[in-house]
Amino acid sequence: MVNYHEVAGVRPGSIAEELGIAAGDTVRKMNGWELGSILEYRYFAHDTLIRLEIEKASGEVQEIDIENPENEELGIEFVYPLLAPAKSCKNKCVFCFIDQLPKGMRDTLYFKDDDTTLSFLQGNYVTLTNMGHVELERIKEMRVSPINISVHATDPQVRCAMLHNRFAGNIMEIMQDFAANHITMNAQIVLCPGFNDKEILDKSLADLTALHPYVHSISVVPIGKTEHRQGLCEIASFDEQSALETVRQVEQWQQTSLSKYGSRIVYLADEFYIKAGREIPPAADYEEFPQIENGVGMIASMREEFQQAMADFEPEEVRCRSVSIATGKAAGWFLRQMAEELMRRTDMKIHVYEIENTVFGKEITVAGLLCGKDLKLGLSDKPLGEKLLLTENMFKADEDVMLDDTTLEELEQAFGVPVEIVPDDGFAFVDYCTGREAAI
Repeated sequence: MVNYHEVAGVRPGSIAEELGIAAGDTVRKMNGWELGSILEYRYFAHDTLIRLEIEKASGEVQEIDIENPENEELGIEFVYPLLAPAKSCKNKCVFCFIDQLPKGMRDTLYFKDDDTTLSFLQGNYVTLTNMGHVELERIKEMRVSPINISVHATDPQVRCAMLHNRFAGNIMEIMQDFAANHITMNAQIVLCPGFNDKEILDKSLADLTALHPYVHSISVVPIGKTEHRQGLCEIASFDEQSALETVRQVEQWQQTSLSKYGSRIVYLADEFYIKAGREIPPAADYEEFPQIENGVGMIASMREEFQQAMADFEPEEVRCRSVSIATGKAAGWFLRQMAEELMRRTDMKIHVYEIENTVFGKEITVAGLLCGKDLKLGLSDKPLGEKLLLTENMFKADEDVMLDDTTLEELEQAFGVPVEIVPDDGFAFVDYCTGREAAI
């Protein structure tokens, strides 16, 4: 049986080290609770009085009382950082991207995460459909905020149908209860034509904005469809007209919410504006960019950063003469605009290449879902200059490897030039294109 509460070690000089806690020990209880997740550990670790029940590696059980008025970190590190197995999704959502993955990718990509702990720690979105009464009560007791919730529709029948889960219809009851207990939430709606758009979207936005300020933000993002939907239900894609209708519909809600609550609350993914042929709104319209990690406002943020970087830019700082950038079809026009501005101010040559996604299909146009195979096909006969720049979204957060397991080293061998991974902001764009990052 897996011991999820096993201590891996303690930090030198920490309270845990002073108390003799060591690798191989087990934290059995904390303030009388059997810990269900790392969130509960962190919650109790900030009490001024803490009682730990420790089972030593020898089998001896000790109760340790800790006075911690300064809220110091205890310094315990666990073998399993979540203190529990990650919860998988029990739904069969009609839009699920994982169900549309091609075969033969690494196993971890097929895991459907629906874990509230990861939602709090990493910003993941969860449906809350695999949480029982006790777990929901613990969230309220610990004041876990913010929680990022995949809502999709507040209409019970529509949500049950979209998630293929007959128990998914009580989302508004849960969110109303969270709001009553001052839990902050961010909501996501994956919009699928014919399922949860138009009148259903109006109902969802009416229900969710009514919970402001505890529903802090709502993102509306389009369904992502790969070419691997065999055996899945038919869902239409957004075209220019349907995207434009969605933009106009959400803009009306933004104006209503701004007048009523002082915040727009709901924000559209950049893809809707691009598909509709509409200008991306200014950065101020995204307020504090509450859902930028969800692709909402990314271009507006980067554009503002780029403008600020160019205001202080000096052409003599340029250290590169010719570079290349590979990106997806969605943002190519925008990166090209910035590249042209840089080239007007310098004697640089910047190649911007829009790469077609051959692994997931032509409808997938974001840079973050490009694979090494796509880059090798799209850049095989292209001049790359002194180096090739790729956004960090193409790589794992903790490793220089792409979705198809192509490594940074393999890309450099294939292209014969250095490949640099660039942070996704306007300042980094200027620095890496010009070579200024080497001097920073």
